Amino acid sequence: DVQLQASGGGLVEPGGSLRLSCVISGFTARDFAIGWFRQNPGKKREGISCISSFGTGTYYSHSVQDRFTISRDNAKNAVYLQMSSLEPEDTAVYYCAIGGLQLLTMAQNMGVMDETYSDYWGQETQVTVSS
Repeated sequence: DVQLQASGGGLVEPGGSLRLSCVISGFTARDFAIGWFRQNPGKKREGISCISSFGTGTYYSHSVQDRFTISRDNAKNAVYLQMSSLEPEDTAVYYCAIGGLQLLTMAQNMGVMDETYSDYWGQETQVTVSS
């Protein structure tokens, strides 16, 4: 079974940092992308970052660009999201998801991550930014 385990969320003050991790097991596709999404109650889920199989391609939404950095360690089957300069607006439930390369390429071309290109979803991790 494919499993994605997200962790690293928590409570942080505005301006602070957090590092989310997503550990993947049971997945053997050669070419795939991994994305991070977030959602607030009553709002649509937002794709915020995505990375290609070997980390050569990335995408960031405007809302997180220049503040968040996505990376991956294929030896550990893990993807990370380093979040800096956090704002109260970053408060959300965060998810990681696996998809085909279209998850990344469509985001790069269209400027929006389309979750329909995600095939497997991980458990949520809550990020709260508050003083």
